[in-house]
Amino acid sequence: MDRISIQGISATGYHGVFDHEKRDGQIFVVDVVLHTEITRAALSDNVADTVHYGEVSELVVAQIQAGPWDLIEKLAVQIAEAILVGYRSVRTVDVTVHKPQAPIPVPFSDVAIEITRHQPVHTAIIALGSNLGDSQATLASAVQRLGDFVTVEAVSPLAQTKPVGGPEGQGDFLNQVVRISTELGPHELLDICQQIEAEHERTREVRWEARTLDLDLITYDALRMEDERLTLPHPRAHLRGFVLAPWSWMDPDAVLGGQLVTRLADVAEDTKDIRRL
Repeated sequence: MDRISIQGISATGYHGVFDHEKRDGQIFVVDVVLHTEITRAALSDNVADTVHYGEVSELVVAQIQAGPWDLIEKLAVQIAEAILVGYRSVRTVDVTVHKPQAPIPVPFSDVAIEITRHQPVHTAIIALGSNLGDSQATLASAVQRLGDFVTVEAVSPLAQTKPVGGPEGQGDFLNQVVRISTELGPHELLDICQQIEAEHERTREVRWEARTLDLDLITYDALRMEDERLTLPHPRAHLRGFVLAPWSWMDPDAVLGGQLVTRLADVAEDTKDIRRL
């Protein structure tokens, strides 16, 4: 991970165990180190692709001014959690809270608490498909490549399926489903999937055309979202036997949209043409 450091963010807060601390307030100073990945921002040179330092600083000040809390330990945790919730691209955050005016009855220069917190781990389902080239080798390579970025927890058997939609004359697909755990946010996970597709010479010239590799993000925890890039859960997954069948083989207790995946697979129109390899 790359690191972004912001040192010496200061504001008046009203934290402390004594009444006069909560009444009069004092200066608190905070340092944060954001562990993130800056490659996308470096390539695009676009501030939208990085962590906005000014916004993070304002967030820290807002937490200093909130409360009041008795302990700076509490303040440090509040700051860390606010950053991790607000910036999913930050994998880990180090927070140091200084209380240079602490009511200590001996000479001192500073008192501080340092903490480290991590993004929670998320579970996602990714569906893979290929019907160009050595599809079996391609899917194995894609699963291995996913493991460079996330933890691959389970891999389904291969399914041989008929093409659904798209141009006539396509060959059969090989399909597979994996369950992964990750600290990545959903858009970052989508970026990784598209990167792996590109590494395997995936093109997008005709919708539903034959392809060397397709990686679809099906679910991400229980998140429901819809924007210009990504809809979760995948809006057509509940109809696709080529997703549902291998998913049900991998995890018979899996649920999608409140229904068992095994039951959805049984009624999907294309399931009858699927062969388990």
